[in-house]
Formats: sequence, structure tokens, C-alpha cells
Amino acid sequence: MIGNYEDPLDSAFGHEPVTPAPAVEPPYLKGLNKEQREAVETTDGPVLVLAGAGTGKTRVLTTRLAHILYMRKAWPSQILAVTFTNKAAREMKERIGALIGGVVEGMQWLGTFHSIGARMLRRHAELAGRKSNFTIIDTDDQIRLMKQLLETENIDEKRWPARTLAAMIDGWKNKGLKPDDVPDGEAHGFANGKGRTLYAMYQERLKSLNACDFGDLLLDTLSILREHPDVLADYRDRFRYILVDEYQDTNVVQYLWLKLLGGGAKESGRHNVCVVGDDDQSIYAWRGAEVENILRFERDFPGAKVIRLERNYRSTPSILGAASGLIEANKGRLGKTLWTEGDPGEKIKVQGVWDGEEEARNVSATAEDLHRQGHAYSAMAILVRASFQMREFEDRFIALGLPYRVIGGPRFYERAEIRDAMAYLRLTAQPDDDLAFERIVNKPKRGIGDASVQTLHTFARGRHLPLLAAAREIVETDELPPKAKKALNELAASFARWSDVSRHLPHTELAEMILDECGYTDMLKADKSAEAPGRLDNLKELVRSMEQFESLAGFLEHVQLVMDVEQNETDDKLNLMTLHAAKGLEFDTVFLPGWEEGLFPSQRTMDENGLAGLEEERRLAYVGLTRAKKRARIFFAANRRVHGSWQSALPSRFINELPEQHVETTVDEGFYGGNAGFRDNMSGFASTYESPGWKRAQANKDAGYRRTRPPLIEAQAWSVQTSDPSASQYARGDRVFHQKFGYGRVTGVEGNKLTVNFDKAGEKKVIDQFVTRG
Repeated sequence: MIGNYEDPLDSAFGHEPVTPAPAVEPPYLKGLNKEQREAVETTDGPVLVLAGAGTGKTRVLTTRLAHILYMRKAWPSQILAVTFTNKAAREMKERIGALIGGVVEGMQWLGTFHSIGARMLRRHAELAGRKSNFTIIDTDDQIRLMKQLLETENIDEKRWPARTLAAMIDGWKNKGLKPDDVPDGEAHGFANGKGRTLYAMYQERLKSLNACDFGDLLLDTLSILREHPDVLADYRDRFRYILVDEYQDTNVVQYLWLKLLGGGAKESGRHNVCVVGDDDQSIYAWRGAEVENILRFERDFPGAKVIRLERNYRSTPSILGAASGLIEANKGRLGKTLWTEGDPGEKIKVQGVWDGEEEARNVSATAEDLHRQGHAYSAMAILVRASFQMREFEDRFIALGLPYRVIGGPRFYERAEIRDAMAYLRLTAQPDDDLAFERIVNKPKRGIGDASVQTLHTFARGRHLPLLAAAREIVETDELPPKAKKALNELAASFARWSDVSRHLPHTELAEMILDECGYTDMLKADKSAEAPGRLDNLKELVRSMEQFESLAGFLEHVQLVMDVEQNETDDKLNLMTLHAAKGLEFDTVFLPGWEEGLFPSQRTMDENGLAGLEEERRLAYVGLTRAKKRARIFFAANRRVHGSWQSALPSRFINELPEQHVETTVDEGFYGGNAGFRDNMSGFASTYESPGWKRAQANKDAGYRRTRPPLIEAQAWSVQTSDPSASQYARGDRVFHQKFGYGRVTGVEGNKLTVNFDKAGEKKVIDQFVTRG
């Protein structure tokens, strides 16, 4: 079975392997701990392997597969092994070969959900109304096809974008829903109730093209297995062993697909389904993952054996103690406690800072200190909750010349939405910037196609004009079709207006105006993909970053210098990424900035998903902590710029959930009452959304440090002491002035807390001592 062999299942189902199992214990079992070995050797019956972070999951997974093959329990083609990435599938096959001494041939059923689904679908394409040589279309083709459908149905694509429809249909397919299965409530969410009809039209169009999208690879396969018992029986006979990696990340259609294939084991006398995962690391609900899939495994497969891998080989006892104490607050989990041997190591250091800039200074200074002590930059990582947090770190690293890399995405100023926004700003400041014009002439879509752009190029070259100037002239001719002419005329007029306004409007307000009026903000708001909210946040962070510059020209020059900085070619670079991108990675030192309420846990996630959202955020915090091998640093800021406005930030409830014996907290004596007051004030906060109160921030005692930011200015630190209604000198109807929000009228008084309707900033809650009579 290793090397050249003849698989009996190529000719008939149900044959047992012909070679007896070796009598000698295989060498690959040596070095496994008790639980790991149990997970490898328990090959018969349903098995759930709860593999905690750093417990050797990959080793167990590959060793188990190797063991099945080595012991002659199945041929390679009798094993269905499902992973989430092609890289994981390749590595698994290579490791299996290394363990049992040769190249493993015939493992055609080891791969990702989609690759295995495609293989099955091509075998039975006619049962799904397709030919076996069907095309798998990408996202661009998918969007183009949906735009055609919207046009056919006379649906305004600006009001009901094709990308929104694509996201809805993808969500339905992830839930295992065909057009007729979509609930009425969900179907009415697009184009006044036409969502289900458009879904059906889209599916028919795909079939006429002999094509499918990625969602169909599993949905159609699931339908075939459900509707054709003979096909299902064949696969149940073929797959003597089923193994699934990262089971906590499966969505509904993946779960149904696997349960159907593994559910027939009772009839065939086999029930050999093994899933490996960690309910405490389920962090992908935003893309359809259902943590309930792993939580109900024992109900789906009665008599399942649960094996917990709890011995951690990555982190110190202090890190594991802190992470375990944090995750215990979750109710929806099967339960396990990570442990390890050896010296406790450094405690988790939690540091309160004044604002985001000081946070970036602290992280970079600590990283430099560690580097001087001999620690590699590449062994350090900064893990942020939201991508917009990266901007301040990147600016700081570039200013200091610290080498860094962004993992899982481009650097901040290299992101597509940032480049697009910068192109609008560049063209406003410099109308001759043809590269900027070419980038945004039809972004967002405004009906100026490639042919019209080519005509404009020819026109501009013939008259030796920049493209924007040429656009103003060509609209007076008949060289363009009416739709393109109208759109180009409106675009040229917009740039003329923005250029004129830029002479007297602050550049931050100008940027907001441009992004709103050009339609870019609306385009992202209409985009229902999981990435769209983050892209909007990035644009808001871009506008915020402009405030430290005196003019638009100064900001554009800064960004150009940043973009031109040559990154050090060494591999020794600081790693910067989101918490989601960090799953599966490990570093000696991990920095975890932004642990504040609203940012982490994310208010958006909690608003949309309630308690389930909060528990997923806590699992994300657990993932972040368990990336650290030797030391972890958590930061929270007293002030944070959020969506362009200053806000006082409450420390994350997750900080209070960390066991005190594993944590050292360092907070400026003026913030939250100092170290002792911080813990006292945070007591009991984990179970409520309300703040128990902060003490007023005091002046920084370091005379050598000059703050570039104003003091606490929004939702000013609520006093810890309860104050009576007479404590305030203000009453309803009083006019007041606030240093940030300007003039306003008091609309509510509660002790020393005022609700003020500001003339320009709208309604805000402030402490009375931060306003004066206006």
C-alpha cells in the first residue's frame, strides 16, 4: 500500500486490506503523551479529539492517518480526510509519508471541502444537471453574471448592488439552502422580495453555462447524496475512515455533508468518524462557522469517545493560566484546562496608556528593548482586533526604521480602499495626476467603460492635455456615448468643486466630503461582505490620520514618503496582523493592543449577535493569548479616536477575567485610580455592559512628556462616588461650552452627569466639570 499497490476498491467496494498488520510497534508512537497516543490508536468508533492550543494537534492528526495505513486497516482510497486549506492537505500527505517511510499514493480523498466536493460533483455531474467538464467561476464572473440578471429584471444596481446579492446567495448556500428552501423573511431582504427569484435565476443561468460557483461544490453534492441513496451507499461503503480537521470551523452545509457521509456507518457495521478541533478556538462565525457543530458531536454520534489534549507544548504556565481563566467565562464550551510543566515564566503584563499613539510608542520601545537583548523581531507579533489599528503602528515603525511585515493582508497604505481614497485626494490637489485619474475614473462604477477611457486617452494625447482637463473638453464633443459623457461630465465637475472648496475647508472635512460625494462610502455601505465594515473603518482611520498634518499637501507628501520607504530585506521583521489571521501561528512575544470595550470585545459583534457574539470575542482573546510562547503584553488606552471622534475608553471586560495571580497591571497613577483602583473599579464588570465608574484622569506627572492629544473629552470619566442631583451647578436648558464639541444646551441632568445637545456635534454625555457656561 506504500508505493505501487493495487487498491481493491478500484474494482469493488467492501474488500478488506489483503496484507496483515505488522507485529512490531511502529516507531512513530514513541514520544506521544498518553492522550495523544490514545487519540492515534482509537481508530474504531466515533471519536472527538478536543485539541487545545499548542497541544500537538497536527502531529496527532497525521500520526492517526499514518497509523491507519501502517496497521493495514484501510487502503489510502478508503480514507476521507478533510482539511480547510490546500496547504494543510499537502503538509499532511508529506508528513504521513515521512512517518511510514515512503510516498503515499492513492489518497485522492485527502483535501479541502471544496476540492473533495468538486471531485464528487464531477463524478455525478449529470445528477446535478451539469456535464462533468463544468467550469468553476470566480467571484468576478459571479458578480458579472448577477449584474446581468439585475439588468434583465430592471433592478437598480446602485440601490441593490450585485455584491450584496452575491453575499446573500453565498450565505444561503453555506446554510445548505436551495432557492425553494430560503425562508420568506430572508428572501424579502433584497430588491423588495426578489431575492429568492434572483437566486433561482442565477442557478438556472449557471446550469445553462455548465458552470458552478464554490458554494455549489458542496450544496450540489449534498443534494445528490440526499436524493440518490445508491450514490450515498457507495460512498459510505468506500470510506472506512472519515477524519475532519478544524471541526469547530465547519458551516451548516459542511456539517450536513459530513454527517450524511458518516451517518451510515451503523448500517455497514462501521462508525469510524473522527473529528479534531477546539471549541475554544471557534472564531469564524462571521463567515458561517457554527461552533454548535462540535458541541453536539456526541449527540450526532452516540457513544462517541471524547479525548482531550490538554498538555500544552507551546506556552508558559502563566500564559496558560491566564488564558484558561479567561475562557472559563464562556458557557458554550465542552471544557478543558491547558497545562504544562516547567518554570511559570513571566506574568501577563497589562498596561494602561493615555492614547493610541502612546500605545504604539510603548510597543515599539518594548520590541526594541527585547531586540537589543538578543530576541529576534521575527519572534514578536502585534495582534490587533481591527485592521484600522495597524495604521498608528506602521507609522511608528517607519519613523523608527523598525522592519515589519503585515501578515494576512497588505500594509495600511497599500490596501485597495486606501489607494482609491488617496487617488481622489491626489487628483484634487494635483489635477495633472493621470495615474490617480485612471485609478478612480470608474470607481465606484459610474458607466465609464474601457472603450470610453481609451477614447479619452486618444483625445488627451492629441491635444497634449492631462486626462482630467481632457475630460472637461471631450464632453463637449460627440466622441463618447451619452451615458459615459454624462458620467464623465459629472466627475469633472465634482473635481472642480472639490478643488475650489479645498481652499477654505479643512482637509479632513474635505476628505470626508469627497468620499461621500463620489459614492465610495455608499458603495462600501451597500457591500454586505464580511470585509466591508473593516474597509469602512480603514477609510475613517485614514481621515483621522490626516489631522496631525497642517494641509492636504503635507499629508500627501507624508504618505508618499511612507510608500517609498524600502523595507529591509532581512527576514527578521516584526509581525503585524489581526487576531483572526494569527490562528495557527506562534511567537515568543505577543503584543495585544486595544483591549477596550467597544473595540475588543467588538461592539458591532455584540450588537449583531448578543451573547453568542460576546463568547466568540472571548474565544478570539483566548486565541490571541495562546499565540504567545514566553511573554504576552496587553494594552488598553484611556482615550481612543473612534470614527473620527475622541472617546474615553473603558478597559475590556476580558482584562478583569484574567486570573490575578497570572497578571501584572501597570496603569498611570492618574488613570482609573492607579493599579489598585483599576482592579476595584473593574470588579464585577465582566457580567454587565455598564461601567462601574472611573476616576477622573489626572495630569501626567512626567514634566518632560508633552501630550499632543486633548484630555478625556467624550463620555468623560464617570465619578466612582455616587453624587446626588444637587451636585451639579447646571440645570436643563442651560447653555454650555465644551472644548471639543463647542456650544450646546443641557437636556438632562443626573448628578454631575449632563446630557447636552451640542449645536454641531449632536447629543453627548459629559461630566459637568468639563463644560463652562456658554
